[in-house]
Amino acid sequence: MDLLLDAIGWLGAALLLYGYAMVSSSRMSGDGLAYQLINLTGSVTLMINSAYNDAWPSAGLNLIWAAIGVVALIKLTRMGVSR
Repeated sequence: MDLLLDAIGWLGAALLLYGYAMVSSSRMSGDGLAYQLINLTGSVTLMINSAYNDAWPSAGLNLIWAAIGVVALIKLTRMGVSR
């Protein structure tokens, strides 16, 4: 179980770094669907890993990060945007 949750944490970290790199290099829109999905998935996986490892400040941060992502996805869905 430890190995699986470590892998989930590393996947989340890689996703967040990938999204940041893509937006920073202008290869992806920061307000687009793809970026929001990458951020949401990355934050949820890191939140799971952090909670499992009793790293509560990190888990809390990623919970808020995920909530921001959900709100952004709801707005994109209501706008009918699939950037």
